[in-house]
Amino acid sequence: MKSLIAALAASTALSGAVSAQELTAFNIGILGGENAQDRMTSNECYRAAIEAELGVPVKVFTPADYDGVIQGLLGGTLDMAWLGASAYAKIYLTDPEAVEVRLTKQNGDGSTGYYSIGFARTDSGITTLEEAKGKTFAFAEPNSTSGYLIPAVEMMEQVGMPLEEFFSEVKFSGGHEQSIVAVANGDTGAGVAWSDGLGNWEDGYNSGAFRKAADAGLVDMNDIVEIWRSSLIPEGPMVVRKALPADIKDKVTQLTADLHETDKECAYGVAAGEAKDFVPVTHEAFNTIVEARKLSGQ
Repeated sequence: MKSLIAALAASTALSGAVSAQELTAFNIGILGGENAQDRMTSNECYRAAIEAELGVPVKVFTPADYDGVIQGLLGGTLDMAWLGASAYAKIYLTDPEAVEVRLTKQNGDGSTGYYSIGFARTDSGITTLEEAKGKTFAFAEPNSTSGYLIPAVEMMEQVGMPLEEFFSEVKFSGGHEQSIVAVANGDTGAGVAWSDGLGNWEDGYNSGAFRKAADAGLVDMNDIVEIWRSSLIPEGPMVVRKALPADIKDKVTQLTADLHETDKECAYGVAAGEAKDFVPVTHEAFNTIVEARKLSGQ
């Protein structure tokens, strides 16, 4: 990824010194899905690298829910974030000029997608979605692509009825990590969380919420079992606030694009597990999610 923005750099070289002087701070938003301290820890190396590159204080913000990051980007208090596709769609539908899509995560097999994985406790006797009928079910939160938007639509199509009628109770746990812990502890009959679906189940797959939870010791993957899988969902984008100076956007993009080459351990934390690279992406990759979000009325 070494010359991802070479052309852009040339066009902004003359304005770089002025715009860099105008920037006094840079704020990164991290979506919910795991506890705030783990999010801070996983991204500290990334924060420090961006701070060294830009030469201004860089802070990481970890709002309790996805909407905190969404509103921060819309309101201009956050400068960049890694988003899920549904969160990006909400921003785009609210203000198409708020952010620019720059990069996305590329998996080990070269794909740039992931799955919503339905799961239950191994000792529950639930091995399919149909067998979860009449049980409580946990989604992550309303602005999550894999934690709500896509599984809600696809599951309803599969079971042929509203999910509120199929399950005894449908609830939002607050995040992927919370759903995993709730199901593993037996507090909820089943739920969904995100994963690249590659590698071994017992490891939490290669990357995603299960891998993060397994790495953190929050769950023994042998205690839970996969019962359902969505169609492939486009990986969410890294976005930057469109109003930022061009050279600032380019520097952050280049640093991130090079991260798997310059600091593999740091890239592991940013990617929520093992990945191949961070690669360029455009708005068009999220057209289907934007349309799904329109249809959902959210």
